[in-house]
Amino acid sequence: DIQEESLPVNPEGAFCLTEPGQPLHSPCMAARLSPVIILVRPQMAENIGMAARAMANFGLAEMRLVAPRDGWPQKTRMKKGAHQAASGATHILEQAALFDTTAEAIADLNFVFATTARERGQAKPVLTPAEGMAEAAQRAAAGQRIGILFGPERTGIDNDEVSLADSVLTFPIDPAFASLNLAQAVLLVS
Repeated sequence: DIQEESLPVNPEGAFCLTEPGQPLHSPCMAARLSPVIILVRPQMAENIGMAARAMANFGLAEMRLVAPRDGWPQKTRMKKGAHQAASGATHILEQAALFDTTAEAIADLNFVFATTARERGQAKPVLTPAEGMAEAAQRAAAGQRIGILFGPERTGIDNDEVSLADSVLTFPIDPAFASLNLAQAVLLVS
């Protein structure tokens, strides 16, 4: 017997069923298995657009925005900048969910990674993107929803938000220049 509560649900709310042993490559399953990208206090519309483009390059579709500096959805010039930078991934921007706090943005997720280049001194596993995404794939295959937090462009994610995560993703970059563009960071984990 299949337990209804264990079945993945597509964006329209219909249950996703596959035959035993069949690959899980339907759009319905992709939505369930893909991590949620969460941009915390993003500052520039263009970076939100470029992050959406990076997500689309790798089949990710769910973006959440926490308290964007200039608001969301944006109007006129700023909206145009985000849409231009998305370069065809405007569907991700149009469907982006807006939250006031990081805690609200991750409330429905089972496991959350926080991305940072800095040592945080917190008792959390610290993984590379390859290690983290391998764990994310295992957890998603087991039915868990996964989220990845990215901090503001100028400062990165703060310690309070890192404390909400289950694990830390860090990039093996030059410590003398440990600053990544927001979209580049999204691309590295996508």
